[in-house]
Amino acid sequence: MRLLKINGTVNFMRLRIPALAFSTLLILASIGSLAVNQLNWGLDFTGGTLIEVGYPDKANLDEIRQELNAATFGDAVVQNFGSSHDVLIRLAPRDGVKSADVGDQVMLALRATGKEVDMRRIEFVGPNVGEELTEQGGLAMLTALICILIYVAMRFEWRFALGSVSALAHDVIITLGLFSLLQLEFDLTILAAVLAVIGYSLNDTIVVSDRIRENFRKIRKADPEEIINISLTQTLNRTIITSVTTALVLLALFFVGGALIHGFSTALLFGVVIGTYSSIYISSSVALLLGISKEDLIPEEIEKEGEDLEPMP
Repeated sequence: MRLLKINGTVNFMRLRIPALAFSTLLILASIGSLAVNQLNWGLDFTGGTLIEVGYPDKANLDEIRQELNAATFGDAVVQNFGSSHDVLIRLAPRDGVKSADVGDQVMLALRATGKEVDMRRIEFVGPNVGEELTEQGGLAMLTALICILIYVAMRFEWRFALGSVSALAHDVIITLGLFSLLQLEFDLTILAAVLAVIGYSLNDTIVVSDRIRENFRKIRKADPEEIINISLTQTLNRTIITSVTTALVLLALFFVGGALIHGFSTALLFGVVIGTYSSIYISSSVALLLGISKEDLIPEEIEKEGEDLEPMP
C-alpha cells in the first residue's frame, strides 16, 4: 500500500544541517525547562495521598483550597480532573498520621459547608516507595538505551548504533521537556509511555538502517548521502502509514479513553511525531556525519585456503 507516489529520490539530507540545528535548539530548550521548571512528579514518585472527589455542580477550586487550608491542609494541590465537576487533591506524606485518616479529614473539611461531595477514589504511596520508583524508572530508561546501543552496534555498525541512540535520547529529552514546559503530571503511566516511545522510534530506525545497509551493498555507483536519500525515500510510505495508524489509535484513546490516560496518550502522540522525525533526520544524519561508507557495511571477502595455488593438470 502506498499513500504517496514519489517519482525520483527525495533529497532528505539536503536539510540535515537545519534539522540538526533545530533539534539542538529543542534539546537545549527541553534541558532548560527541566532545570528551571522540573517535572511535575506524580504521586507514584513523590509519595503521599491522592483523592478524587466529585461535585454535582461546577467545582470552585479557590473555595476548595480555602476549606482545606482552614483544615491544616494548606499544602494541598487542587486541580480539575477530566471535567469541571471532578477535582483531584494531592497531599504530601504526613508523619504520624495514617493515610486513611487523612482521607477522612479531607472529606470532613469539604463537607463542612454543607455541600454534597462524593469521594471517587483515594490512593496512598509511601515516600520510600516513591523514591525507589524514581530511581528504578531512570535506571530502566538508561538500561534500555545501553542495550539498544549494543544491539545495533552488533547488528549493523557502530556509526548506526550511535545514530540510533542519539535519535532515542533526542526523543526522550524533548518529550520530557514537553511535560516540564506544560507541567503535565509525570507518573508511572507516563514513564511507560516514554519507554514505548523508545521502542517505537527504534523500530522505525532499524527499518531505515536495514534499508541503508542493503542499498550500500546493491548500489555501487553512488555516494553515501545519495544512498541514504534513496533508502529514506523507499521507506517513506511505510513510515507514514505506521505513524498515521498509530496516531489514529492514540487520538481515540485521548478523546474517549478518559482523563486517567490523557497523559499516557499525550506522551505517545508527541513521541510518535518526534520519533518519526528523528528516524528520518537524526539517526541517518549522525551516521553520515560520522563518516559511514560502503567499506563499513560491505563484508570483507575471505580468501579461501589454497585459492592462490595453480590448478593441477
